Amino acid sequence: MNTVLSAIVFLPLLGALIAGLFGTKVFKHLGRDADVYGEHAHAHDAHGHHDHAHGHDDDHGHHGAYDGPKWPMYLTTALLCISAVLSWYVFAGFLHEPRAEKIELLHWINSGALSANWMIRVDTLTAVMLVVVNTVSALVHIYSLGYMSHDESQPRFFAYLSLFTFAMLMLVTADNLVQMFFGWEGVGLASYLLIGFWYQRDSACAAAMKAFIVNRVGDFGFALGIFGCFLVFQTVDFDTIFAAAPGMAGKPMQFLAWTPDTLTVLCLLLFMGAMGKSAQFLLHTWLPDAMEGPTPVSALIHAATMVTAGVFMVARLSPMFELAPHAKDFVVVIGAITAFFAASVGLVQNDIKRVIAYSTCSQLGYMFVALGVGAYGAGVFHLFTHAFFKALLFLSAGSVIHAVSGEQDMRKMGGLGPFIKITFAMMVIGNLALTGFPYTSGYFSKDAIIEAAYVSGWGFAFWMLIVAAVFTSFYSWRLTFMTFNGQPRASREVMEHVHESPPVMLVPLFVLAIGALFAGFFFKDYFIGHDYKEFWGASLANGEVMHEMHEEGMVPALVKWSPFIAMVLGFVVAWIFYIRDTSIPKRLAEQHQPLYRFLLNKWYFDELYDVIFVRPTMWLGRFLWKKGDGFLIDGFGPDGVSAVVNDVTKGVVRLQTGYLYHYAFAMMIGVAALISWFMFGGAH
Repeated sequence: MNTVLSAIVFLPLLGALIAGLFGTKVFKHLGRDADVYGEHAHAHDAHGHHDHAHGHDDDHGHHGAYDGPKWPMYLTTALLCISAVLSWYVFAGFLHEPRAEKIELLHWINSGALSANWMIRVDTLTAVMLVVVNTVSALVHIYSLGYMSHDESQPRFFAYLSLFTFAMLMLVTADNLVQMFFGWEGVGLASYLLIGFWYQRDSACAAAMKAFIVNRVGDFGFALGIFGCFLVFQTVDFDTIFAAAPGMAGKPMQFLAWTPDTLTVLCLLLFMGAMGKSAQFLLHTWLPDAMEGPTPVSALIHAATMVTAGVFMVARLSPMFELAPHAKDFVVVIGAITAFFAASVGLVQNDIKRVIAYSTCSQLGYMFVALGVGAYGAGVFHLFTHAFFKALLFLSAGSVIHAVSGEQDMRKMGGLGPFIKITFAMMVIGNLALTGFPYTSGYFSKDAIIEAAYVSGWGFAFWMLIVAAVFTSFYSWRLTFMTFNGQPRASREVMEHVHESPPVMLVPLFVLAIGALFAGFFFKDYFIGHDYKEFWGASLANGEVMHEMHEEGMVPALVKWSPFIAMVLGFVVAWIFYIRDTSIPKRLAEQHQPLYRFLLNKWYFDELYDVIFVRPTMWLGRFLWKKGDGFLIDGFGPDGVSAVVNDVTKGVVRLQTGYLYHYAFAMMIGVAALISWFMFGGAH
């Protein structure tokens, strides 16, 4: 088992290192130097979007096929597939016999009281995450073989993808907070590299910077939480912290003049990290901009890695959160607001990938509500099912973009269904699972969260999630109807070239569709059914809510039916708006212009942050540069001192004339001054 687990974690790293270090070197030896990048940048500028060029390449070969080495992409993909298969093997073992194992790789940090060994911790929660991360990552690698087939920087792209996967695996197998932080920051770095992959585009660079900086805000809280845990418990090891946590329950800590509850403070700081990484309300602004990366990257970031890291972290630390009820309440509030906020913004977005991005943001809100009310199994179950249908939706969107020569604006699509029937079918399956159609995977996990919110007495969260479910159904079907139904709105030239994606891009869609349809049904008994205690074992804290949900009569019939009613309502409204009478949306937007602008501009968070944080920071930076550095330090420091020395030396230089009588005269003045001092000064 040790060998298998080590292989699961380190094969992606091996692929990333080989492809990154040697794939690009071979690439350069083939003579593909900077001219390629110049040509590539030109392709971006001409079309405004890389995918645009990408779509035409298949038919016309405008920019020539990629003729660099192919082995880096095949190597990284093969290694990821091996990891994925081994992950399922490990996961299958946990279905029959849940246990916890630790494999020590090396002694890592030993400084004073701080001791952190490099361990691979495998319990049920880790096994679930290994399956999610490696399965989606392997399918994204396979899909990218087709999607990125014409990109000039393929070795770099596949190396980044594998590095991203390795960082996430480090995070989910961590046995202490420091190792988790290593994986956490590794995921942040890899996301920066992937979002800004097409660095010739200013928008991609800006989006990568934004993701990195916004995540630093959350990571600052996470780091403080780790410091706090070490300060309180004198260790960063999970099991030791969990064992000592009950003794700290209800005990205050001294901070300046305040005495807040210790565990509440620690949990809130740690959750701040989760808010940044999982794009929760207030720290969500980086997520839609992350769409600047290639579509496979969007699927990886939004379905299996990065954004689920925060959910995993709260689930892993559930024994601590169970003892901090106020922190759990905060998690519920943030999760419920995020679910509603993101779904409301998704109603009016026109970029096909941004709609799905806000959908991710909203679904993460659902997961945090589940964790906050104590239904940890339901939260992780939704993470598990969501990975399949969200990856399916993103890769289907990539297939659509591929078909219409890189266009992402849904207003310029329409009528594509007959031309790309397989993609259409895959998108519908993804939508059914996302909106919670009965017996799809989303139905089991999403409904469980809504029921948990009701049973726990959180009326606010319950209603927020129900409204979000209506919105989710509406924007999902809006996306489908605008893209695949109605009259074609694209130009004739684009419509002539609409074509189905190659098999290498369609096969991953079929696999994900199977997960989106059946993963919930097959695994519900383990995650949230009557076997959940045996399945999860000690890897999750057992919240009372999960137990209450299984009691007869705790969940009224109307509550059980409410997600289905919400789904049908959203579908009917979307059908009326975008099939029956397509003039309604425009009329509504004109009648409610302020509300429409408010939602279209994402509640004006970017503008708000620009005024509150960006401009004052820029002003302060400019002030310190001009006044502090230029005027004060340079003026009175180097510039001032050097100017005085310069002036003095110029005066002294003038005395050096070279005439003998000048020097004799100076000597006479000196002698006269000396005699005068002896006569008058020496008298005392």
